[in-house]
This record gives sequence, C-alpha cells and structure tokens, in this order.
Amino acid sequence: MSEHETTTPETGTVATDGAETPAGGKARLADIEEAMKDVVDPELGINVVDLGLVYGVHVDDQNVATLDMTLTSAACPLTDVIEDQARQALTTGPGGGLVDDIRINWVWLPPWGPDKITDEGRDQLRSLGFNV
Repeated sequence: MSEHETTTPETGTVATDGAETPAGGKARLADIEEAMKDVVDPELGINVVDLGLVYGVHVDDQNVATLDMTLTSAACPLTDVIEDQARQALTTGPGGGLVDDIRINWVWLPPWGPDKITDEGRDQLRSLGFNV
C-alpha cells in the first residue's frame, strides 16, 4: 500500500485518501462511494450504498475498481442490471469517468441483512412504506 492508501477495518476497503489524485492515478474512495449512489437496486428503488450492498472497494494501479458487493437475495436475477449501472456510474462522465474499468466480485458472506442499511437508506425505505 502506498502512503495515500487506507484500509477500512469494517470492510477491508482500499482506496486513496482525500489527497488530490494525479492524472493517471487512482480514484478516491469517497468519489467512488458517491458515484455508486447513482446505482439503484431495481426492486427496492434505493441506492446500493445506502442499502449496504457494497462491502468493499479496491482500486489497482491501472485504475480498475474491484467492488465487493452482495445482494439482498442470492437468487436476485438483476445482477446484470446492477453491474451495468455501476459501470456507467464509474467509467463514464467528464474526463472519462473515475476509473478505467470495473469488476464486481459478488460475495455472500457475510450475508446481507437489514442491519447493513444506512440511516439514510432506512429513511428512504420508510418514505416508501417499509417498516425498518
């Protein structure tokens, strides 16, 4: 790990810190998390970050992001939709996007549960009529 990378103990997330990312450098974790809020679970209508579906992010030296993600159900047929949204959110935009490419590592341990939902996600679900 370089001097500007950090690991989040809860998730093992690795990305550069808040320092300015040089041209050709790695995307910052905060920027990736913010962009991933544009990725919405098609069944619930809430973004994957606030649902707690993103377990970790690693950006390699080629600026390729590997996302450790899970789903609310292992039987979810919408992995392609979520992967397409993530690719769009992270690789397109001004200057070509935050990262050059993405990979999603679908993981099932630890299993997802309502305890992974952020406070903002809970507020969004409540506004849709869910009791969380």
